[in-house]
Amino acid sequence: MKQMTFADAEYAGKRKQTRKELFLIEMDQVVPWKGLIALIEPHYPKGEGDRPAYPLMAMLRIHLMQNWFGYSDPAMEEALYETTILRQFAGLSLERIPDETTILNFRRLLEKHELAAGILGVINGYLGDRGLSLRQGTIVDATLIHAPSSTKNQDGKRDPEMRQSKKGNQYYFGMKAHIGVDDESGLVHSVVGTAANVADITQVDKLLHGDENVVCADAGYTGVEKRPEHAGREVIWQVAARRSTYKKLDKRSALYKAKRKIEKAKAQVRAKVEHPFRVIKRQFGYVKVRFRGLAKNTAQLVTLFALSNLWMARRHLLTTAGKVHL
Repeated sequence: MKQMTFADAEYAGKRKQTRKELFLIEMDQVVPWKGLIALIEPHYPKGEGDRPAYPLMAMLRIHLMQNWFGYSDPAMEEALYETTILRQFAGLSLERIPDETTILNFRRLLEKHELAAGILGVINGYLGDRGLSLRQGTIVDATLIHAPSSTKNQDGKRDPEMRQSKKGNQYYFGMKAHIGVDDESGLVHSVVGTAANVADITQVDKLLHGDENVVCADAGYTGVEKRPEHAGREVIWQVAARRSTYKKLDKRSALYKAKRKIEKAKAQVRAKVEHPFRVIKRQFGYVKVRFRGLAKNTAQLVTLFALSNLWMARRHLLTTAGKVHL
């Protein structure tokens, strides 16, 4: 597919590009389209008879727009009819727009073949080829994702795979997204989805790529190095100290000042793990689960974090555009 120009007559006389238009122009240039097409194509139906399948590139672009903008399947179909810029990005005309069932079936195809992890792998491989490879440190953290707690739905029940969890003095119902992030680039390399009541510390072994020499975490991971799954793991565990371990010290003492300085340095490193959470929640608007069940929601989370890597690395990729071939 040729590079998107947005030269449609409707936009030819515009003085100002919208934020959504600018976003799509940037994403068009930084997404590794060839790699993603190669990943999905072996599983994509060819179409039968006189009703050929929609182009894979168009369906992939629609799928990514759903993740970026939070469109449901019916809303995505309507948006393609209503919004020229979205049709342009997908490379479609009004004569042939996929309906909501076709859009749903494409997502189910990706879920069936567990391709979300492959999408993360393709994107991270692409970033690695452009100087953003994994280093020797990982930061781990988790965030709560809300799920509807109401029973006012078709089944009259809450999602049985979601759970309640308490954070501070507030209760939440939903799931957790656990991530492992490179301590230099801040890019996500590992994602695990669990019910909200699963302890963060139990998921750390699934968030490490195996080549780390240091693992950073907040105080919620205290004692992680003593767990049996980490026996023999030769890494430095930089876990934040609980404030209770030093708050009783004299604030004028050298020991207290040294402790505070160490904890501040740890916190500055750990801050990078918050960036992907901010991107999916604020930039992509993902604050609630969109499906029932952990598997479907985890697949979307993996895709969202893969796309967050591209968003966070876009400046680097765009400044080296002469070396980037899409």
